[in-house]
Amino acid sequence: MGFADLLEEVGGFGRYQWLHVTLISLPGLLMASQNLLNNFVSGIPGHHCSLPANHSHYNLSQYQVEEKEFIKAFIPMDSSGTRLDRCKRYVEPQWQLLVPNNTANLSQLQTEECLDGWTFEKSEFFATTVSEWQLVCSLRPLKQMIQTIYMGGVLTGAIVFGGLSDRFGRRSVLIWSYLQLGILGSSSALSPSYTAYCIFRFLSGMAVSGIILNGVSLKVEWIPTKERTLVGTLSSFFFTFGQMVLAGLAFWLRDWRKLQLVACAPMFLFFTYSWWYVESARWLVLNRRSEEALKSLHRVARINGKPEVVDKLTLEVLHSHMSKEIESSRSKFTAYDLLRTRGMRRISICLVAVWFSTSFAYYGLAMDLQKFGVGGCLRPRVFSCLLSSYLPTSSSPQKCRPSGPFWLALGKVLLQPPSPPSICILESSTPPSSDRQEWVLSPPWQGLAAWQLLLSSCWTRYSLLCPVWYMGGRRCWPAASPASCQRR
Repeated sequence: MGFADLLEEVGGFGRYQWLHVTLISLPGLLMASQNLLNNFVSGIPGHHCSLPANHSHYNLSQYQVEEKEFIKAFIPMDSSGTRLDRCKRYVEPQWQLLVPNNTANLSQLQTEECLDGWTFEKSEFFATTVSEWQLVCSLRPLKQMIQTIYMGGVLTGAIVFGGLSDRFGRRSVLIWSYLQLGILGSSSALSPSYTAYCIFRFLSGMAVSGIILNGVSLKVEWIPTKERTLVGTLSSFFFTFGQMVLAGLAFWLRDWRKLQLVACAPMFLFFTYSWWYVESARWLVLNRRSEEALKSLHRVARINGKPEVVDKLTLEVLHSHMSKEIESSRSKFTAYDLLRTRGMRRISICLVAVWFSTSFAYYGLAMDLQKFGVGGCLRPRVFSCLLSSYLPTSSSPQKCRPSGPFWLALGKVLLQPPSPPSICILESSTPPSSDRQEWVLSPPWQGLAAWQLLLSSCWTRYSLLCPVWYMGGRRCWPAASPASCQRR
């Protein structure tokens, strides 16, 4: 007998668990926004060098051209010849370029950097961090640095808040993380400089880790074992729909400060009702706070409609159920214990490999959705259509097969709008043209194909290393996937 039996006695997956799971899962709608926020707040609008300060003195009437054509006398075309160069301008105005059928040798014309800054288009974004702090051309790496700093905060938060939750409890750290993200995330919208914004994003990333880690722990530790897989899969729907919410907000606001504020301000609401949460009774018992654990179990029993359990459940009963867990908590464990026995070693290696491949694909695609070549507010929806995976039902590679959570995850992907036809082919059709295959021939898919050699064919088949998408009854795969995937 253990803590799982106590949960069954106080109502199993009852009314309290439904409320508990729903309230903790709601912030997931905005957790996806935090990870993908940089695609919008740091989106790169169309831009070109600002014209010289005295350009207004030139007389346009003598050339009989529109103002858009007039710019070509100051700004050269890029290598494609279809748009203005983003980082150069002519040293002197080239009026001969405004004459129809001119024969000027463009390669000999002198150019210079954008000494007067840049002019940004406002058709897609009204304002972004890129346009506000002019993070283009030689400063473009600073735009990616924002996301790197944020992810550094996520890593730091996982280390810091993970340890704090074992010491101070899941509930306390989760409440603090809500408040931290609400205050610092909203402060990011008021950042006066690039440096201040990066600092706020780093601290916000720490809070995101605190919310995700402690939210999952507090949720799972109040759920009977047999329902955990189903609850975990259903909870992930909040993250998926959160991507769609972010797309709608970005389309509506189009200003990075407003979007940043709207994505973080709801954390104050979550902070307000999080005081209703009940601390994990299991954690309380293992930390010598059995009286508080007993009160928590009594409260859950009453909410679940089990008032008769209150009189039966005493400290003696509680300790008898958890005697083995209390005894094992006195032992000290390290990361080495994950590899000590054969069973744990096999599970740990499989989890590391699958988690690495999943994260590699996710972050490789999600961190720069602007390269997908579709409208800014459609990018998260396109991305949501890309990820579908098989989940094994057994840790044994010989017995893995699609499980119930896979079909739920598949249904979640099918609920999204269909992705562009250029990323998916019918089984009976020929491969798309080479220009449409360009995105699958580049990382991360190209790298994922190489990782197939490191895993067994079964694990490769049921992981993102062999990405297969089912949309509208069609089965599709990128042309760069391993041959074993296409033979299915």
